[in-house]
Amino acid sequence: MTLPGVVGEVMGVPSLRSRALSAALIASGRRRRWASAAAVHAEVAAGSRRPASHLPPRSLARVAALSRTIVGAWPVYDVSPRVGEPAARVLYLHGGGFIHELVRPHWSLIRTLVTGAGARCVVPAYTLAPRGTADRTVPVAADLLSGLIAGGGPGGTVLVGDSAGAGLALAAAQRLRDRTGASPSRIVLISPWLDMSMTHPDQAAIEPHDPMLARAGLREAGRLYAGTLEPADPRVSPLYGELAGLPPVTVFTGTRDVLGTDARELLARARAAGVEVDFHEAPGQAHNYPLLPVPEGRAARDRLVELVRTAPEC
Repeated sequence: MTLPGVVGEVMGVPSLRSRALSAALIASGRRRRWASAAAVHAEVAAGSRRPASHLPPRSLARVAALSRTIVGAWPVYDVSPRVGEPAARVLYLHGGGFIHELVRPHWSLIRTLVTGAGARCVVPAYTLAPRGTADRTVPVAADLLSGLIAGGGPGGTVLVGDSAGAGLALAAAQRLRDRTGASPSRIVLISPWLDMSMTHPDQAAIEPHDPMLARAGLREAGRLYAGTLEPADPRVSPLYGELAGLPPVTVFTGTRDVLGTDARELLARARAAGVEVDFHEAPGQAHNYPLLPVPEGRAARDRLVELVRTAPEC
C-alpha cells in the first residue's frame, strides 16, 4: 500500500526466517531489560560498574580505513573505503535507548554502508544517559552534522539513525536547520523513537506482540535522557518539533514494533508540513528489523545503500 502523497511501500507476509527470529527473541527474554523502570536502572547500574565497549570489531579494519578522534567528551569513529574517494558521507547515530553503546549489528550496518555504498561514515559514541542528556547531546550531534556537510566532497551527506539514534538524528537536523539553515541531503530513520513520553494510545495493542521492547522501561530511559527538560521538548521528543524545511526523509518501521506509532505520526506530520517521505512499514517485523539477519532486513539495507549512493550534494 502506498499512502497518498508519499513515496513508499508496505511489504508482504513476513518470511519464515523473520518469524523464527521473532520467536527466538521472545524466548530469550530480550524484552525483560525494558520491562520496568527498575530494569532500566539495573541496566544503567551495570553499565556504570562495567562500561560496555563501543569499539568496532577487528574484522572491520580489513575492509575499511578506521580512525578515531575525540569531540568534546565523545569518541568519534571515522570509517571510510580503503580505496578511492568516498561516494558520499554518512553521520550515523546508534540506538540503544540512550543507555546502551554501539553493538555489533550497528557496526555491521556501517560496514555495509562503507563497502556497499562507498560512503565515509562518521560514528559518534555519544555519552549515554543519565550523564548524557538531550540538552547536551543534541547540540554536539548538530555540530558533527554541520561539519560533515561543510566538508563537502563527491555525493551528498546522509543522516542515518536507528531507534533512539533516529530521534537524536531528527532533533539534530531540526537544530541545524534553525541555527544555520543547512540540511543533509536526506535523513534516514530506522524504527525511530521520537516521543519519549510513550503515551500514544495505539501502543497498548502493539506491545504484547513486540518481541523486543516494553513501554515502562522505555518511558524511564526517556526520562533519564530528558534530564531537566520536559518530555515534549523537541530536543527530547523531536516529533513535536517543526518539520517544515527538512530534506527528504526515509522511514523504516515494522508492525510488531511498539515504536511504530512514532513512525506513523511522523509520516502524517511531515506530509502536512510539505516534507517528502519515503515510508516503509513491514508487516510482522520487529524493532530495528533493517539491522537483523532476515530477508526483509536485507531488502531494507539494499534500499539504504541505494539512497546513500545516489544522494545529491547538499
